Amino acid sequence: MAEESLKDKTIKGFGWSAIDNVTQYFVSFLVSIVLARLLSPEDYGLIGITTIFIAICTTLINGGFNAALIRKKDATEDDYNTAFIVNLGLSLFLYVIIFFCAPLIAEFFYREELVDLTRATSLGMIIGALALVQQARLTKRVDFKSQTKVTLVASVLSGFVGIVLAFCDFGVWALVAQTLTLQTTRTVMLWIINKWVPKMKFSVASFHNLFGFGWKMMLSYLLDTIWNELYQVVVGKFYSPGTLGQYTRAHGFSSLFSSNLTQVIQRVTYPVLSNIQDDKTRMVAAYKKIIGETMFITSIAMLFLGAIAEPLLYCLIGPKWHEAATYLPFICLMGSLYPLHAINLNMLKVQGRSDLFLGLEILKKIISLAPLFIGAFVGIFPMLYASIVTGIIAYFLNSHYSGKFIGYNSWEQIKDVAPSYALAFAIAMGVYFFKYLTISYWIVLPIQIVVGITLFFLLNESLKIKEYIELKSIVLSYIKKNKK
Repeated sequence: MAEESLKDKTIKGFGWSAIDNVTQYFVSFLVSIVLARLLSPEDYGLIGITTIFIAICTTLINGGFNAALIRKKDATEDDYNTAFIVNLGLSLFLYVIIFFCAPLIAEFFYREELVDLTRATSLGMIIGALALVQQARLTKRVDFKSQTKVTLVASVLSGFVGIVLAFCDFGVWALVAQTLTLQTTRTVMLWIINKWVPKMKFSVASFHNLFGFGWKMMLSYLLDTIWNELYQVVVGKFYSPGTLGQYTRAHGFSSLFSSNLTQVIQRVTYPVLSNIQDDKTRMVAAYKKIIGETMFITSIAMLFLGAIAEPLLYCLIGPKWHEAATYLPFICLMGSLYPLHAINLNMLKVQGRSDLFLGLEILKKIISLAPLFIGAFVGIFPMLYASIVTGIIAYFLNSHYSGKFIGYNSWEQIKDVAPSYALAFAIAMGVYFFKYLTISYWIVLPIQIVVGITLFFLLNESLKIKEYIELKSIVLSYIKKNKK
């Protein structure tokens, strides 16, 4: 693959993957605004409890096979068929376990309605498992344009279903229907677009080959998922479904930028860097550029979101979500580091060091026990403070080993992203204190947005931040190319 073709493919991949995620989150965001006004924090808290177990099972279903398929340059039909059979078989097995454990889950959280909710929502695991290999084939080809089409249709249709049922007073079941409709539509469309039909042919050789790399990734993802969901377990168990609903709403708004961009980075950089894993010079150059430009966008977006949290949530979903607005700035600060974690961990995967990936996850999760205990016995805000500290520690662990392999250590990364964080902090502080004006939030929010955008362009144009110049050049060249 030539240098220019790799650059074009990467840019297109980022573009379509970004559109894919933005489409999904934008539609989900609009739908969530309507649903948040129709439903209660308790409804969101109940559905949040069910997703705890589904997220863990989904990680097991994947089993790291998708990562192994994408990384493997010469993946065969036997590899794809074997991965499909394993994914589907695990989804059916885990659904049976959840079905019979649903009463225990309801008893643990003291909510009887969780029995039916958990059983219904868990059907999405089986539906989603049918699409995993289909998506891996598209991702391997860096074909995010097709996935964007799928996301748009599935998000709009599922959002419509959720809103209609919420208007008809179905309560939390509107959220269940929205989730299942999204999974079903997405799976059906991926099968239609991808035009690949699996054969029920299991290869022991393929299984050993894929699982040899994938099992360490599976355990790593599983540990990460469990620890992420444990925060919701702590909030749901030691507080109330209403408080959990507030917490999940805050996380939902944070995900508009942090998780969204992290997913784009993981989906695009992994196959692209895997294609040049044998050319260290090109890989390191690409790695540095990805870190610089990604953290430029992420730091500014996340700190700005945290700065306008209270007026934003008040205007969009109402004063009953005030508690979520107080959590959001801290979650945004944590979330600003997520893409940096993802990039460093992706480098370990590209290097084939799934063993080191797993070891790091185990070590980080041991460290992450501290915020969980603090959340259970002290309070939610101390838990958030501690999470920021453990997030910084996790960054140094991730970047130390990935940097060691390619000669780009933690302090060099910090030096490269520091100007972006300084700029982000300046913009955030420039808009934050407007919330104390004795005027309506409906006036404060537009002022904050206009001031924030103005500061962004004034500071970048005057300081000539290199990441800004590079991204501006890409955008302008793309616009110029499309005008011809």
